[in-house]
Amino acid sequence: MFKNVGESSLDEINLEKGFYVLHFQNESKEVQNFEREIDSSFIQMHFCLRGNSKFLFNNGSYSFDVLDNRSILLYNPQRILPINLEIQPKTTLVSLLISIGKFHSLFSKESGYIPFLSDENSNRKFYDDTEIKPTVSIVLQQIINSNINSSIRELYVKGKVYELLSLHFQKEENTDAEYCPFLVDEQNVLKIRKAKEIIISRMSEPPSLQELATEIGLNIKKLKEGFKQIYGDTVYSFLFDYKMEHSRRLLETNQYNVNEVGVKVGYSTASHFIAAFKKKFGTTPKKYVMSLNN
Repeated sequence: MFKNVGESSLDEINLEKGFYVLHFQNESKEVQNFEREIDSSFIQMHFCLRGNSKFLFNNGSYSFDVLDNRSILLYNPQRILPINLEIQPKTTLVSLLISIGKFHSLFSKESGYIPFLSDENSNRKFYDDTEIKPTVSIVLQQIINSNINSSIRELYVKGKVYELLSLHFQKEENTDAEYCPFLVDEQNVLKIRKAKEIIISRMSEPPSLQELATEIGLNIKKLKEGFKQIYGDTVYSFLFDYKMEHSRRLLETNQYNVNEVGVKVGYSTASHFIAAFKKKFGTTPKKYVMSLNN
């Protein structure tokens, strides 16, 4: 069971019967597990704002990943899909659990539009994996940051969940950017994501904050604030964690020695790379490789 310990937390909001929101935040260095029994009448929607998570089924014999900036939807009226979730370090995940009855009542007039709500599909399983829209990402952040008076928090979050659902299922061709109330924020979210792509693609020689801000078209303040809001970390702290995870995966392939891996992730000297790796994982790259071979 996922526990609120150290840098990891689970926030559960019970909006009404058959309608729940779960917010997982794993800032620790360890994988966190969460299990929840759930009957087959529920639709599960999982939004991974950063990091990645893994769902396990049939006692771990089958699994699939919920990756960074992706959302999945699960519905199988013929089979119980209990939540058995592995949440990786540096991961933010928001899950929405809603009964098919409640969900259908929200979209009854649109049931022909949403595939698995149509009459002919009502008893069929449905699975969807899509990229999180910038507008949806903004609403998810608002839900996460809803530190308002507890007596009205549920009402606020419920309103935001309705907004999230309408944006998530909105047909792209029906959106009109000119009248989109999220236009400014949406463009900034896209710019922040671009910043993440840039530092990852150039991790061996990353740009300065000023160079990065100029390239994406934001000032440094908005870059720093936006990056922290979306990814939960500063630009260079995020990059450090990414470089260390990437270097670990490279070492696991046994295709490169320690020096080569260090150069690939941007360290000019092996000693600096070894020190960074040990800071992140508590062991040296060489010892890590030896532990794998053993």
